[in-house]
Amino acid sequence: MNTYKTYGTCSRQILFDVDDGKVKNVKFIGGCMGNLQGVSKLVEGRPVEEVIELLSGIKCRNNTSCPDQLANALKEYIKQN
Repeated sequence: MNTYKTYGTCSRQILFDVDDGKVKNVKFIGGCMGNLQGVSKLVEGRPVEEVIELLSGIKCRNNTSCPDQLANALKEYIKQN
């Protein structure tokens, strides 16, 4: 399980797995749970690069959003692996 501390959003943290290049088990800590559960289900099983492309740059407040932060978390994951 990977952990990412979010910045500028209502959610405080994102937990996720990557298995064979695909995003799995995304859980947001804090934030709008209904919307974030929806985001988690929509990205489940998609390739990491596809999720980054889909979610990067989505703005809500503070020039970012929870989906944008998930994209950032996945970018960081790629850099570390």
